[in-house]
Amino acid sequence: MLVAFDLLRRWLMATGLRVTFVRNITDIDDKIIRRAVERGISIASLTQEMIASMAQDCAALNILPPDHEPRATQYVPQMLSIIERLEHKGLAYQDPVQGAPGDVHYAVRGFAGYGLLSGKSIEELRAGERVAVADGKRDPLDFVLWKRAKPDEPQDAIWPSPYGPGRPGWHIECSAMSCDLLGYPFDIHGGGADLQFPHHENEIAQSEGAYRPEIDEPFVRLWMHNGFVRIDDEKMSKSLGNFFTIKEVLARVHPEVLRGFLLRTHYRSPLNYSDVAIEETRQSLIRLYNALEVVGLGSAVNASERAALTAGAMASAHPQAQAFRAAMDDDLNTPEAFACLFALANEVQRLHAADLSHAKEVATLMRGLALTLGMLEYAAAAIKQSGVTDISSDEIERLIQARAQAKADKRYSDADAIRADLLSRGVVLEDSPQGTTWRLVAHRE
Repeated sequence: MLVAFDLLRRWLMATGLRVTFVRNITDIDDKIIRRAVERGISIASLTQEMIASMAQDCAALNILPPDHEPRATQYVPQMLSIIERLEHKGLAYQDPVQGAPGDVHYAVRGFAGYGLLSGKSIEELRAGERVAVADGKRDPLDFVLWKRAKPDEPQDAIWPSPYGPGRPGWHIECSAMSCDLLGYPFDIHGGGADLQFPHHENEIAQSEGAYRPEIDEPFVRLWMHNGFVRIDDEKMSKSLGNFFTIKEVLARVHPEVLRGFLLRTHYRSPLNYSDVAIEETRQSLIRLYNALEVVGLGSAVNASERAALTAGAMASAHPQAQAFRAAMDDDLNTPEAFACLFALANEVQRLHAADLSHAKEVATLMRGLALTLGMLEYAAAAIKQSGVTDISSDEIERLIQARAQAKADKRYSDADAIRADLLSRGVVLEDSPQGTTWRLVAHRE
């Protein structure tokens, strides 16, 4: 999702549009509270740790930082304001539970447009019900806007409100942050396909329920949803044991190779991750970098070069540049856009021996177009020397510890065997007074 909408942002800016990019952060919910309590740390400490980790992953994948990155806990007053508007319009209610005020819920049947985004009617949704109505709900489809505090919840998970102490529901968080920073309405809202229902459907209901008919426009003018990542043709899932983090992948794969893999499939399509697919992407990128290197353009680009190259590519009348721009304007058709880049790389290879100057112009154009995707920013050697190893970072660290113990026990042949085994699998160990670190060896052809 992060790479898909970074692509959208980059393309809109490349076409000359002014973009304000907001990336919402949910920093309070049931799972966060439970994890913080389990670890014995504050909610703020836990969420800051996770946000910092995400920022590292984004930087590695060449994802531009957002213009705004609001956190839900900073927007509780705005959320309560929306809830009060909904209550005034008869779309929010708080029924008692065991004689005490309960959660505040949204009355779904009071909103005529519910289900339009996902193509689900209320009757279809009711037909699929498998659970009893929860305490305090008037209808199983109603969703929570404000959760009353539970006796065992930590104080940093509780805010005062007209509905009693508690905290916001997930859906109201995104409405409040987006509308406060972008206004009502705004142009584009993105997210994973799994968020279309119920999260985005609920965002529409509560936002339009609060602001219409005073502002007679839809909450969002365009919704965009990206496809799921699959692992060897199976859905990524912790229960299936095929779940891994970006950091684990980046321990084995060059960041640009991973970004290229994520972009070569259309953003709305399912994405099947495998080592074979990753290596195919790496080899494809090597083709592009070879075309740069053969005309002496194999070094990395800096910020000023990036701007000039992008501007030149967007203004080019070359047929492949026109086809590239048409593909990207057609719902970010990256498979077609990459095909244009490979066509240009082939042209460079055909031309360079006979007409180096012309070949360099074509290579420059190819790189400028690729830069609009956040690609071809590195030196050619960095991609050529990257490769996929068949061992996880956790296993590498375990073997490093085993090697250290072998050396401590004076079993030097065992320690050497571990080093040799790792090297054969593409991992180089480097010893220093501070300890042992590792890196991927140049790809073994």
